Amino acid sequence: MVKGIIGKKIGMTQIFDANGNVIPVTVIEAGPCVVAQKKTVETDGYDAVQLGFMDTKEKRVSKPEAGHFKKNGLTVKRHLKEFRLDDISGLNVGDTVAADVFAAGEKVDVTGITKGHGYTGVVKRWNHRVLRMTHGTGPIHRQVGSQGSIDPARVFKNMKMAGHYGHEQVTILNLDVVKVDAEKNLIAIKGAVPGAKGGIVFIRDSVKA
Repeated sequence: MVKGIIGKKIGMTQIFDANGNVIPVTVIEAGPCVVAQKKTVETDGYDAVQLGFMDTKEKRVSKPEAGHFKKNGLTVKRHLKEFRLDDISGLNVGDTVAADVFAAGEKVDVTGITKGHGYTGVVKRWNHRVLRMTHGTGPIHRQVGSQGSIDPARVFKNMKMAGHYGHEQVTILNLDVVKVDAEKNLIAIKGAVPGAKGGIVFIRDSVKA
């Protein structure tokens, strides 16, 4: 990984390119992030930087986190994320990482927490087939059906059943950066990214580009 940043999902809109084509984009408020910690091979066994995003009150974070920021003379941040970078020589504690680390035309990977849907059935969670909505099938149109057999007399692991749907970490690979507004700390990325409006996302350069 060469670079990364923490951002907040603003929402989706569309941008027209030079040929008049419509490009659906997700707008992300990326940074500014502060370098809260720097890890090196000598001290920690690997190279990485820890970025902090969004100012907050000290009482909204744990005491160890608040002490972590005070130790480095930084204001308390709401979100922390560690990025393992190939080269951290140009970054030091207290430095600011802004949206302009990325440029239009680059490929990025975006990680976020998907929308939570609570406890759902197999039709919504796994796209199972619905029984015929006619008389004779009984009140089981959206039930899961048989989960096993007599031999062996048990349910195998990893069967697709009803349960908690969503609210899990997902990474979308190889998305295009369409536009970067350094003054407003905004990055427009082509397509959709995981999470709801206002959700926190992590942007890094693409591992497959």
